[in-house]
Amino acid sequence: MKTILITGGSRGIGAATALLAAKEGYAVSVNYYRNKAAADTIVSQIKKDGGLAASIQADITKEQDVKRLFSETLQLFGRIDVLVNNAGTLEKQMKFRSMDLDRIIGIFNTNVFGQFLCAREAINYMGRSHGGRGGSIINVSSLASKTGSPNEYIDYAASKGAIDTFTMGLSKEVAEEGIRVNAVRPAFIYTDIHSDGGEADRVNRIKDSIPLKRGGQASEVAEAILWLASEKSSYSTGIFIDVSGGK
Repeated sequence: MKTILITGGSRGIGAATALLAAKEGYAVSVNYYRNKAAADTIVSQIKKDGGLAASIQADITKEQDVKRLFSETLQLFGRIDVLVNNAGTLEKQMKFRSMDLDRIIGIFNTNVFGQFLCAREAINYMGRSHGGRGGSIINVSSLASKTGSPNEYIDYAASKGAIDTFTMGLSKEVAEEGIRVNAVRPAFIYTDIHSDGGEADRVNRIKDSIPLKRGGQASEVAEAILWLASEKSSYSTGIFIDVSGGK
């Protein structure tokens, strides 16, 4: 049985990906930062449906936590085949000129440096030169990397732009290790991250400007992630799937 490790797996896109991955036969390592109850609920649902899963607390901005997250996953399941770099954070909507340095550093610590640490650890487990089987890394970026999110959260958009560049470069660097690196760029998805940004109903406000005239579901992003994780995409690396209703 292959193992998938999902950071930020207790809510939103991460939770939907965990549930779908279990249905597709993966053992699932559900990482969470604070909300143990939510992570345990996802694990319980997977086990109720006959799957294999465990929740593991770790702050991905801390190097030792990341190392522990991977070592505990390996101890529990014996292997790591897929990393979904999903954990991310968003702050209140505002113009860039009003953002203080602590806010910007916090965004980059989680959205960029945390993903860097997790990817690096995954490579050390998956890479063929380290005795691994190869594997797949899927970075969760955002359509904001292309739009820039003016007047709302330019810092978040810039962090996702960094992830896009990281995805392209890393995919070429580790291809010979048998590791594929791809990304999804969601937008206008009904998750509670919009509450973090100060506008819980943001998707409904803008849905008429979306070509498909509706917001997306976390499960729709999960489908793209699981395709990239699977052998169905075996000849794809360094690619991006926009899950954004046609924007």
